[in-house]
Amino acid sequence: MTPDNVLEIGQQALKVTALLSAPMLLSVLVIGLIIGMFQTVTSIQEMTLSFIPKLIVLALVLAIAGPWMLNLITDFMIQIFEDIPDLIG
Repeated sequence: MTPDNVLEIGQQALKVTALLSAPMLLSVLVIGLIIGMFQTVTSIQEMTLSFIPKLIVLALVLAIAGPWMLNLITDFMIQIFEDIPDLIG
């Protein structure tokens, strides 16, 4: 196993991690910004107000994108396991 192989696997792992986390992080970010603007406009300074909508949106995103995310990580792991003989020898 050469250092180039390790770097390539690391790059692929980072790419998969970014693809897996992006839908959840972006959706919660958007909801947080919308709720923050609503709180600013209405002068409501309750910190716990944004928690429940973020949780609901996160659950919806996981329900919608979950099969795609599971398929992505499964394909990545299958590829890694199939490449083990080539990497060793």
